[in-house]
Amino acid sequence: MARIFISPNRYIQGAGEMKKVGEYTANLGSKALVLVSQGGKKRSGAEIEASFKASKASCQFEIFNGECSRKEIDRIAAVVKGAGCDIVVGVGGGKIFDTAKSVANQAGTPVVICPTIAATDAPCSALSVIYTDDGKFEEYEFFKANPNVVIMDTDIISKSPVRLTVSGIGDALATYFEARACMRSGAVTCAGGKTGGAAMAVAKLCFDTLMAEGVKAKLALEAHACTEAVEKIIEANTLLSGIGFESGGLAGAHAIHNGFTILPECHHMYHGEKVAFGTLTQLVLEDIPQEELQAVLRFCVAVGLPVTMKQLGIEDPTPEKIMSVAKAACAPNDTLHNMPFEVTPEKVSAAIFAADAIGRQALKDYKPVGGETR
Repeated sequence: MARIFISPNRYIQGAGEMKKVGEYTANLGSKALVLVSQGGKKRSGAEIEASFKASKASCQFEIFNGECSRKEIDRIAAVVKGAGCDIVVGVGGGKIFDTAKSVANQAGTPVVICPTIAATDAPCSALSVIYTDDGKFEEYEFFKANPNVVIMDTDIISKSPVRLTVSGIGDALATYFEARACMRSGAVTCAGGKTGGAAMAVAKLCFDTLMAEGVKAKLALEAHACTEAVEKIIEANTLLSGIGFESGGLAGAHAIHNGFTILPECHHMYHGEKVAFGTLTQLVLEDIPQEELQAVLRFCVAVGLPVTMKQLGIEDPTPEKIMSVAKAACAPNDTLHNMPFEVTPEKVSAAIFAADAIGRQALKDYKPVGGETR
């Protein structure tokens, strides 16, 4: 099987780039459906509208209902068709991006992604994570192409809540370890091929950037400063992680995240926060060297990522409850089976409890840096 490396057509990162969204979009179509939350429209709507007025394209806003579900995707696709839009623009966070990508795929239009946060690696990918209307993981939907343009306005992103960027660090933290597992097992990646050298290099650069810049970036964001460390973390959370997970592959961390979505008490946690604990669980499954595990734990505690089930909101982790999470993580269509060894619900459940115990010890051994993220 071939090694396959995929990426968005154009990735743009810098201060004030949201003011150019109309200019970038006009190269792809004449009328855009801008999918945004109610709050996002209040914050950025006037700027986006002005950018379209200064371009050759027009735009129409549609308010996102909050969940990337089949029902919501079909609803917005009908709006696109009814309004005669020939391009979809997603402005906001991960579920808006995934909905916009799915809608554009259904409507046969280009798609432009404009994150206002750096909380996930969803912007660059050619897939969407589909949930049920009540927030449970349902499936991955894969597309033939990545987004046409990804626009990261670091002015806007650096002003978002620090917890969101830290969550993005948690999502990005899994990239290298999952790609490494897929390379060892020879698993098929999200790009439809095997993990190649370029994907592994990007995934490793993502991890190294997080470890070198993550704490500095968190402190800078708390001081409302967009420093070079912040710019590097935004790139790692979005581009490096996005390319790294897609061409490198997903394995245990994201599958375990998907398992935790069945617990209502975890629904208030962000995607990357659950992925971070999923990464620790994967590393326990792999029985990695103590020194490597402690480095990851020390980093997670420092930036404020959850390392225990209690931090995920699970006050009563009964064996039955955690086994239900483990069984969901081991679903036949999920990526836990990309690990380079056989994984069973029993092994996953044991690893979750062990990761929790190791995490509780880490909270005694290490201290967070800066303010609380939750």
